[in-house]
Amino acid sequence: MISPGVHTLWLILILLLINARASEPVQLKRGRPKGSKDKYPRKKKNCGVKVPDEPKCLQDISEQVLVEPDKEVRQDDEPEGFKIPKGSKMLEASKGLCSVKLQRSLYGLKQSGRMWYNRLSEYLLSKGYVNNAICPCVFIKKFSTGFVIIAVYVDDLNMIGTQKEIDDARTHMKDEFEMKDLGKTKFCLGLQIKYFQDGIFLHQSNYTKRVLKRFYMDKATPLSCPMVNRSLDVNKDPFRPQEDSEEMLGPEVPYMSAIGALMDLANCTRPYIAFATNLLARYSSSPTRRHWNEIKHIFHYLQGTIEFGLYYSRNPEVGLVGFADAGYLSDPHKARSQTGYVFTYGGTAISWRSQKQTLVATSSNYAEIIALHEACRESVWLRSLIQHIQEASGVSTKKEPTTIYEVNSACVTQLKEGYINSDMTKHIPPRYFSYTQESEKNQEVDIQYARSSDNAADLFTKALPTTVFKKHVQSIGIRRLQDL
Repeated sequence: MISPGVHTLWLILILLLINARASEPVQLKRGRPKGSKDKYPRKKKNCGVKVPDEPKCLQDISEQVLVEPDKEVRQDDEPEGFKIPKGSKMLEASKGLCSVKLQRSLYGLKQSGRMWYNRLSEYLLSKGYVNNAICPCVFIKKFSTGFVIIAVYVDDLNMIGTQKEIDDARTHMKDEFEMKDLGKTKFCLGLQIKYFQDGIFLHQSNYTKRVLKRFYMDKATPLSCPMVNRSLDVNKDPFRPQEDSEEMLGPEVPYMSAIGALMDLANCTRPYIAFATNLLARYSSSPTRRHWNEIKHIFHYLQGTIEFGLYYSRNPEVGLVGFADAGYLSDPHKARSQTGYVFTYGGTAISWRSQKQTLVATSSNYAEIIALHEACRESVWLRSLIQHIQEASGVSTKKEPTTIYEVNSACVTQLKEGYINSDMTKHIPPRYFSYTQESEKNQEVDIQYARSSDNAADLFTKALPTTVFKKHVQSIGIRRLQDL
């Protein structure tokens, strides 16, 4: 599943592509508040400031470092460099019974991120910005001549909007905080952003090269698909669990590190490897040589697709569209099916998921109903987020139901005509029907039938032939940098 920080940034970029007035985003890096004497604000522990022995040094620390002066923080561990002054009632033997009260938060404490957000949001709200519980880290301000949006991810701030308003926001932010202006956003949260006249291209080519080099696969032979075809025979399935005759890999094989690297790619710019990564991540506690070979198979595929990424057109012809699918008994060893969905905006993916279902589906129809239920939940959240950003920034909106394509015609009929209580469906919890039907009744979603060959969600539920795989990859907006 896509990560929330990247998710929100993508949506903002996409929505503003349809507004000709919006300029390219700029990026700021947080420094320290104005008036702070701290010379090393980004270091942890005591921020690099050596604490002298006098009792007043504790007050000096509270004056030097971040974030909220009105909040009290308790630190149970003795700060590095702090010494109990001579003659103090606090004896060496009783240090474990005492705690240090800080007047302001220090870098490295668990509360620091939250207190920085409180400090920043309080300032932005006082300046007329608005935000919403749907996306609390997005602040929007509308002007008569334009708008500006500030997307916050910890200490990275991306400003998007009309040029004059961006310049004004940049000025008043620098008056309040010491910030580093990084100029036009070209690299954010591990993503590389390249601008074209007709759109924006997001990719992770540098990260992919580092991953391949890290696992000694930078000279591997490229392959056309990220996973091999699965056998109908359970005993021959390459993704089956460890058998008694197989040895588990030792710690010298970086299996979990490889899974983490692949998950980062699958969550950001490589949605088409999400299913294979999901299958292999299940065996992180007991991997075998067979599983490691499948990970290397994905690396072989990545070697030939280093420059691949997501391309968002500046003038999208279609809005939000969803595709849902289920892989019945995708995990035959535990009788679990696979939920897969993907949502595109302007023909390019902005949200996707490939996940094993948590309950046993007794039929393919049952599995598809569960997948549609999950897709409808995601659709409602996406619609709320898009509507909030558009209305707050003054971008024109069209209230139309989101079309979700499904491959099971019986499932589509049941959801359109109502819950059918028969021997085949009477055991299915009604909530899986009710939520989707209510969403369709409120004209939030529109469930439509689509053939499997035209449903991009197949990428997230099953291994596909090469031609079908490449067709679906193209349909969710994946492009090669050299072809743009």
